Amino acid sequence: MPRLAATLVVLLPPLLLLSAAAALPPGGGGFGFEATLRHVDAGAGYTKAQLLARAVARSRARASTLQSLATLAPGDAITAARILVRASDGEYLMDMGIGTPPRYYSAILDTGSDLIWTQCAPCLLCVDQPTPYFDPSQSATYRSLGCSSPSCNALYYPFCFQNVCVYQYFYGDSASTAGVLANETFTFGTNATRVAVPSVSFGCGNLNAGSLANGSGMVGFGRGSLSLVSQLGSPRFSYCLTSFLSPVPSRLYFGAYATLNSTNASAAAGPVQSTPFVVNPALPTMYFLNMTGISVGGYRLPIDPAVFAINDADGTGGTIIDSGTTITYIAEPAYAAVRAAFVSQIRLPLLNATDASVLDTCFKWPPPPRQSLTLPEVVFHFDGADMELPLQNYMLVEPVSGGLCLAMATSSDGTIIGNFQHQNFHVLYDLENSLLSFVPAPCNLI
Repeated sequence: MPRLAATLVVLLPPLLLLSAAAALPPGGGGFGFEATLRHVDAGAGYTKAQLLARAVARSRARASTLQSLATLAPGDAITAARILVRASDGEYLMDMGIGTPPRYYSAILDTGSDLIWTQCAPCLLCVDQPTPYFDPSQSATYRSLGCSSPSCNALYYPFCFQNVCVYQYFYGDSASTAGVLANETFTFGTNATRVAVPSVSFGCGNLNAGSLANGSGMVGFGRGSLSLVSQLGSPRFSYCLTSFLSPVPSRLYFGAYATLNSTNASAAAGPVQSTPFVVNPALPTMYFLNMTGISVGGYRLPIDPAVFAINDADGTGGTIIDSGTTITYIAEPAYAAVRAAFVSQIRLPLLNATDASVLDTCFKWPPPPRQSLTLPEVVFHFDGADMELPLQNYMLVEPVSGGLCLAMATSSDGTIIGNFQHQNFHVLYDLENSLLSFVPAPCNLI
C-alpha cells in the first residue's frame, strides 16, 4: 500500500571578539548570537497569491543561472562559480550594524556566495536601498585594506589602486558591485545576544548595479574564506524558516547558539538526522549534498543515484541546498519519475501547463463535492538521512491556474533543494564536521 500524507582556499585567522560576554549563550559554550530573518517581501502589502508568484519567479531566475553552467566550455565552471548567484533574488534579510557607532542595515543572507558588502558614500553609481549609504568617514573603526592583505588575496578579482585593495563582484543577473575592500567593526544579534566583532573584511561599494530586493547589501554565508561563517571563526550556523506566507519572522543562530538540542516540540517530530557535505572543486562556495533517491507514496522511485551526483569532469550537476531558492528543482530524469508518481497516485484531472508556468505538475482544485482526497508522502533520501516532507512543504495552490501544484520543477542541470522544502525544519550547517543536520520544528514558536 502506498504511504499517504495527511488529507489536505585562503584561510583568514579567527577574529578577536568585542563584547564577548554578551555573545555567550545561557550556560556558556563559546561565541555566538541569535538574529531575526525577514522575508524580502514581508510587510510590502502583497497578497498570498502575489507572494507566491514573486517567490516562484525568483526561484526560476536563480535556478536558470545555475543551469547555465551546463552550457559552458570545459574549464569555465570555476569562473562561473564567481557569478553564480543573483543579487536580486535573495529570499531573507538579516540585520547587522556596521561601524563605530554602528549604523544598522538589512542585508540579503546568501548561502551561495561569500562576500559581505554594502553600498558606501560617496556613491558614484548606486541602486535603491531602504537606508542611507554607509559613510566610512563617520566611523572610528573603518580601515581600508592594502593590496597584500590576506583578505585581498582571497578575492576572485583583486585589483590594486594607490596601494588600496579594490574588489569587483559580478552576479548572475548582471548585477555587480565594486569598491574598496576594508575592515570594519560589525554588530550582530538581537538585544539579548548582541555582539560587536572588529576587523571584519567587507566590500564598501561605490559602483553598484542591479537590485538589492529591499536590502542594503549582501552577507555571504558560503564556504569561502571571505564569508561571515569563515571570518568569525565559529564554523556553524542554523536557521528555522517559517512559511514565507506567514507574518512571523524566521530565526538564525550562529556559533554556540546553533544547536538542535531540544528543538523538537514533541517526540513525534522524530530524531535529528545528519548527512555529510560534499565538496565540489568547481563550485567550492556552495553547499552540496549526496542525494541518493526520492520516495513518493512509500515507493522508492527507480532513479539512478548518478542523476544527483556531481560530474567529475566539469563540476556540473550535483545537489545543492540553497536558502536563496524557494521551490526545489530536480534534475531530469528524476523529476519525470516524481511527476509520473504523482499523476498515478492523485485522482484528480491534470492541468495543462502553460509556457509561462514554472510548476507543471498541477491538478484541478478544489476536488468535486463529496470527494475526499489523500496525497502521497514525499521523502528525500540523502547519505545517512531521510527528509520526510510535511504536506505544506511540497504542495501549494498556484495563483494563476488555481491548481493544486507540486512545489517542484524540472532542472536541466543539477538539483537544488529550495527553502520551501525545508521551512519548519531547524537546519544546522556544521562546517567543522562537514555535516548538514535537520529536524522538524515549529519555527514560529522557537
